[in-house]
Amino acid sequence: MLSSSSRLLRVLSLLQTRSHWTGPELAERLEIHPRTLRRDIDRLRELGYPIHASSGVAGGYAFRAGQALPPLLLDDEEALAVAIALRMATAGTVGGVEESSLRALVKLEQVMPTRLRKRIDALRSAILPTEHMGPTVQAAALAVLAAACRDQLRVAFAYLDAKGQASQRTVEPQGLVHTGHRWYLVAWDPARSDWRSFRIDRMVGDAVAGAHFAPRPGPDGGDLRGYVSRSVALSQFPQQARVVLHQPLATMARRIPASAGVLQALDAERCVLACGAHQQGTLVYWLLALQVEFEVLEPPSLREYLREATERVARGLARGSGNMAPLP
Repeated sequence: MLSSSSRLLRVLSLLQTRSHWTGPELAERLEIHPRTLRRDIDRLRELGYPIHASSGVAGGYAFRAGQALPPLLLDDEEALAVAIALRMATAGTVGGVEESSLRALVKLEQVMPTRLRKRIDALRSAILPTEHMGPTVQAAALAVLAAACRDQLRVAFAYLDAKGQASQRTVEPQGLVHTGHRWYLVAWDPARSDWRSFRIDRMVGDAVAGAHFAPRPGPDGGDLRGYVSRSVALSQFPQQARVVLHQPLATMARRIPASAGVLQALDAERCVLACGAHQQGTLVYWLLALQVEFEVLEPPSLREYLREATERVARGLARGSGNMAPLP
């Protein structure tokens, strides 16, 4: 038979696995008398756990959100995941959470059993994060925007675009996307009657939540991450290229990430790639590395760059085709 403290932990663990338990089935699962279960529930409430009880035919017990944060019960894998996430948060892209993440990590590691602490120590020595070079955003700003997305509240904020031009925006937020380097807010912009993605680190001051708005289907069928990736792939370049690739769309989509460009089917055997053309030398190298037949639609300068590169290659081959003394 389980001890009283072990039984309380077991009750709490089961309550967190389902939204509702009837009294008899929970007592049967724990192999205890219903009166013992009621005493255990009362004891958990005294400890601060918000457990709701209902009577009647469909009555039972349910775990509910409370006014204060009670102790959490984590299994081994959950504890490891939380510890890794907290360690990464101490040097991540979200500002304002470094110190609190470190405090939470210390508390977690203090109560970990030896077997888990050894695994954490091994991970700490093996995982070496690279130096973060991109912009950071404040946790408070993310919290305001996330709440506005959840509650469907308009948000107003001052914004600086890529050219440093300031504007005031009032939008209907849909969701937050992290690309690995930057945070973006995807929102419907009523002033432009279109979807927009906003870099959160370019928001000036605090975003202010406003009135409710009627929800609408998100861009790209709700694929916010794909929408941001495609938007970033094109909007950050002043000049864009369009290239026909002589391979089916599905084939090239597996090789070209959404952050590198936008692919559209031309027919069953070809697709069109739209991407930035700012560094044409890099683009030419990339196109050749794909090892597929292609043709440049635009810009004309890219075609000229390719022609000059082809001539240099031809000259190099011609010079190398002569009789040359063998290298020592």
